Amino acid sequence: MPIVLILIFAAVAAVALGFACWPLWRSNRPGRAVLTGSLALFMIAIAAGAYILVGHPDLAARSVESPDAKEKDARALVTTLAWRMRQNPGDPRGWYVLGRGYLYLGDAQDAAAAFKRAIPLTPPEARPAMLSTYGEALMLAAQGMVTPDAEAAFRAALADDPKNFEARYYLGEAYAQRRDAPHALALWRALLADSPPDAPWRRKVADRIALLSALTEPPPDPSVMVANLAARLKRTPNDPLGWQQLVKSYVVLGQPENARTALADARRVFAADKVQLAALDGEAKMLKLEK
Repeated sequence: MPIVLILIFAAVAAVALGFACWPLWRSNRPGRAVLTGSLALFMIAIAAGAYILVGHPDLAARSVESPDAKEKDARALVTTLAWRMRQNPGDPRGWYVLGRGYLYLGDAQDAAAAFKRAIPLTPPEARPAMLSTYGEALMLAAQGMVTPDAEAAFRAALADDPKNFEARYYLGEAYAQRRDAPHALALWRALLADSPPDAPWRRKVADRIALLSALTEPPPDPSVMVANLAARLKRTPNDPLGWQQLVKSYVVLGQPENARTALADARRVFAADKVQLAALDGEAKMLKLEK
């Protein structure tokens, strides 16, 4: 037992002995010193015996061991569980725990094999989640690639549960890896629309949508955006900032005549508003549309 544990045990024992023996020591009974000493020895003997018989000093020692030692313990536990599963192969929970143990040890291939054994034994209501877990393990074993077997597992999960998050997300990854951006984006956008506002995975899905969109979709055409703004202002003209933006956009596009036409239209809309007319005059001078 490490010296740290011995010191901790000694400190706890001293406190316990103090609580038990102090009242006896303070009493005026004859032979109190002998009685107090006997009680202390008795308590130490009982505590030590109980700890040796039913305690787990090895567990306490592990708490101060190095990570390498803890990993050795984990490997020993996984090995023991693997041996037990050979004796009791019909336990789906055992296969699942074994698979998680292999993942903890970084052995995704054996984890996938354990999850695969669990699938036919899993109750129908839990099977989609197990299929998705199996598919994720296959992906980890393939360095993040959605293999055909992993894709088949995700599709099987969706067949049983069309709302399964993991299956929908990773099928999107499968499409993205095949450079099929439209299908990937459609899956992820639908997943985002179905997700609660506080869902922890929303940010991850939104980031993948933004990244894939930036890589595959052409940038918006500025002329189309300006035309859309002009059409909107015709429908809802009471938008001073919108008119200023339209005039400025025409100047940026190198269309000063369209900018002057938009400026004239804006002045007609706000003919009775001196504040807005002054703002439009300032915009025209700044853009050098007027002197």
